[in-house]
Amino acid sequence: MGYFKAIYTSDLPHRAIAVYMYLYDRADKEGKCWPAIPTIARELGISRSTVKRALDDLIKAGYLKKEFRYRENGSHTSNLYILF
Repeated sequence: MGYFKAIYTSDLPHRAIAVYMYLYDRADKEGKCWPAIPTIARELGISRSTVKRALDDLIKAGYLKKEFRYRENGSHTSNLYILF
């Protein structure tokens, strides 16, 4: 199992594990990625609200950090996700 043993044996719901694997697959060498919630939902075939719940699960469990990102004009863009 290696790297994923901790998350596989955790009490996290399946939605959180699926989203974690999605983010891991898209992360750079530093564990950072920034996919939009609608993109995650579409590619995993789940709802946006399910993605949001999964992200909250991962943050609460300490597997993920979320940072808000903004454009130069101050509007919000996709979040930065950092995997642990």
